[in-house]
Amino acid sequence: MEADTETQVLFERPQAMQPVRMHYCPGCTHGIVHRLLAEVMDEFDLVERSVGVAPVGCAVFAYEYFTCDMLEAAHGRAPAMATGVKRVRPDLFVFAYQGDGDLASIGIAETIHAAARGENISIIFINNAVFGMTGGQMAPTTLPGMRTSTTPEGRDLKLAGNPMRVCELLAALDGPAYLARVAVTNPRRVREAKRAIRRAFQAQLDELGFSLVEVLSTCPTRWGMPPLDALKWLDDNMVPYYPIKEFVVAEGLAEAE
Repeated sequence: MEADTETQVLFERPQAMQPVRMHYCPGCTHGIVHRLLAEVMDEFDLVERSVGVAPVGCAVFAYEYFTCDMLEAAHGRAPAMATGVKRVRPDLFVFAYQGDGDLASIGIAETIHAAARGENISIIFINNAVFGMTGGQMAPTTLPGMRTSTTPEGRDLKLAGNPMRVCELLAALDGPAYLARVAVTNPRRVREAKRAIRRAFQAQLDELGFSLVEVLSTCPTRWGMPPLDALKWLDDNMVPYYPIKEFVVAEGLAEAE
C-alpha cells in the first residue's frame, strides 16, 4: 500500500505578519498578542484596508511586523493619530497598539477623550505594569508594593498613589462600544484573548464606536525573573488586581466564535 504523501497544513504564519524575527526579549508576550492580532486581521480579510498605529515603547517596531499599512505616533498620541486617519478615511479599519506607559501615562488624555467621543477605532493595550523599554520604571499600572527601578522598595501608595485600572475608568464613559481585559498566560486564556480581539474589531466594523482590549502581559527582563515564573507571577498578582472580564459590550455586537 502506497504511503499517503499529501501534506495537510495545520499551522502557518498569518498573512498579516511579516516573515521577520521580532526584537522582543525571551518570554515577552508581545509576540503572542501580535500573532492573535494578525490572525484576526486575516480572518476578517482586513490587511488590504487596515492602518495600524505603532506606539513609543517596547512595541515601537510594530510597523516592522505587520503587512498592513502602519504609522508611527509620538509618545502617547496613537489614539489621536488613529482618530485622524479614521475621520479622513472612514472606509479603512484603524487600530492602535500601545503599552501601559504610552497609553496610561503620557497618552491618558488622548485615550479618555477618544473613548468619550466614541471614535470608531480599536486599541490593543498591553499592560505589563512597568516601563519596559526605558529601564523598568514605575508605570501607572505598577501594583502596590511592586519593585521597579524607581520604586526599589516597592510602590508606596502614599507617595505614588494607586495603580490605574484603565478598563474600569473608560467603562464610566458613554462612548465605548467594547471594553475587555484578558491575559495570555496559558492556552485557554490565549483563545479568550483572541475572542476579545475579534469582538473589538467587530465593533469597529459594525460602526458601533470605540473599542479597547487590555492584555495583561509579562516582562521577564524588567521583572527580573524567568519567563515561566513571570507567567505565574502575573496569574498570582496581576489578575486579582486587574480582573479578567468584559466591561462594556454594545447592544447588537455579534458574539465572536
